[in-house]
Amino acid sequence: MCLLLAIAGAWAQSSASKSATAPAGPKLAEEEFKNIQALKGIPAEQVIPSMQFIAASLGVECEYCHVAHANEKDDKKPKVTARKMINMMMAVNKDNFEGHREVTCYSCHRGSADPVGTPIITDDEPRRAGGEEKKTGEAKPVLPAADELLNKYLAAIGGSEALRKITSRVQKGTLTVFGGQHFPAEVYSKAPDKRVSIMRLQSGDSVTAFDGKQGWLSVPGRVHMMSAAENAAARIDADFYFPAHLKTLYEKFSVDPGEKIDGHDTYLVVGRTPGQPPLRLYLDKESGLLLRLIRYAETPLGTNPTQIDYADYRDANGVKMPFRWTQARPGNRFTIQVEQVQQNVHVDDAKFVAPPPPAAAAPKPSTP
Repeated sequence: MCLLLAIAGAWAQSSASKSATAPAGPKLAEEEFKNIQALKGIPAEQVIPSMQFIAASLGVECEYCHVAHANEKDDKKPKVTARKMINMMMAVNKDNFEGHREVTCYSCHRGSADPVGTPIITDDEPRRAGGEEKKTGEAKPVLPAADELLNKYLAAIGGSEALRKITSRVQKGTLTVFGGQHFPAEVYSKAPDKRVSIMRLQSGDSVTAFDGKQGWLSVPGRVHMMSAAENAAARIDADFYFPAHLKTLYEKFSVDPGEKIDGHDTYLVVGRTPGQPPLRLYLDKESGLLLRLIRYAETPLGTNPTQIDYADYRDANGVKMPFRWTQARPGNRFTIQVEQVQQNVHVDDAKFVAPPPPAAAAPKPSTP
């Protein structure tokens, strides 16, 4: 169901055993994983996000390149090819773009394992570069200032004072995944920045959490501690007072015309800070409510996007909140519909603490 958790499982199965006396500090990929070649030298925590980016760029799953339960093996030709393509991509960027990452796997693959080398003929009228479609003398639309739109968003949900009267939240509802399958879901949040979502799947609980400092994911028998880039994204989701904090999270905000979302016209507000991925917010022109958020996580190979659409806003203790949200990544989408909300209730901090990693399996006795 979830590519990230599938890869996290691969990580758990293929990583080299850790020494109890290993020095603290971030490890390199080749120190943590078996048979690392093209990605030598990158932080170990970036291996899983990099694999996610490759899978999304090619529209494939882990087993396209990897042998199930033996990810270190080189038995499959696509894995050998992938190493060559990574080296080629890095060489193109080094030789032509001063080392800046301008070309990625997605530049050619566009979601297909086999890149298309011949232009496609379509029935659509071609679009010309250089603004030829724009009508002569057409004036640019006058857009509101970013401050005005962010203030309207905060007011639309009830204002800062009403928001800060709430310090915890428990939401229970239904998770819908690809194929129309439904499962129970629970989300526990606690001010200022703790959050855990639990999906009660047939195979066991799938958990995504942020404890205020560190994010983690787990499925039965597997735990994945988030990378720095994943943590930055999870921190946004966990910010209990996000609408009130929003202006302080980025150095600059710009405004552009947005797209129509579920029949609603929007403004696009983009938050930027040098050295960080941008944050894209689509705000309803009429109500001011947040309808879509797109955040990004950087990897050595490219940028992984996550889109969250918010809908079914209702009042809960003086604050408007979405009772439905859909989270989408390339190749993965799910929706949570909230059916019950409790606020200002006790939420134990233990809920946000990552479980200990599973114990290593005992070696099988040798046969004579």
